[in-house]
Amino acid sequence: MEMNNSFNNSIDLLHRALDVQSLRYTVTANNIANSEVPGYKKQYVNFESQLKKAYESRDNAHESFRMITSDSRHIESQVPMDWRDVEPRRVTDYITSAKANGNNVDAEEEAMNLVQIQLQYQLLAQLENFEFRQVNTAIQTGR
Repeated sequence: MEMNNSFNNSIDLLHRALDVQSLRYTVTANNIANSEVPGYKKQYVNFESQLKKAYESRDNAHESFRMITSDSRHIESQVPMDWRDVEPRRVTDYITSAKANGNNVDAEEEAMNLVQIQLQYQLLAQLENFEFRQVNTAIQTGR
């Protein structure tokens, strides 16, 4: 049963990572398309830092002090975050300004980001295929 949960978690995480890369591609392409628009501020996708927080909260849950609440007016202690609830967020960079017109998109940097996103997507797809090949091999061996 544990192996099944591990497989499901791996596949779920890989699917989510593929979705995040897809969103990153869209956001980066939008940055490039608006690289000459006055006042446009670039966006990026934040996912990994929130995912890390969720895993850390889960890992630290056994060490934390947990209050028991017996009344709805009591303050609940912090419940560990579930990594499956973490969603990618679009973040706008309002701080930097690269051009006199207020636009902060560096088209060359964004183009390099697109290449990196594509490579990471391909790697994630290969990892997912590997997971399913392992299951297929186990099934074939068990016959």
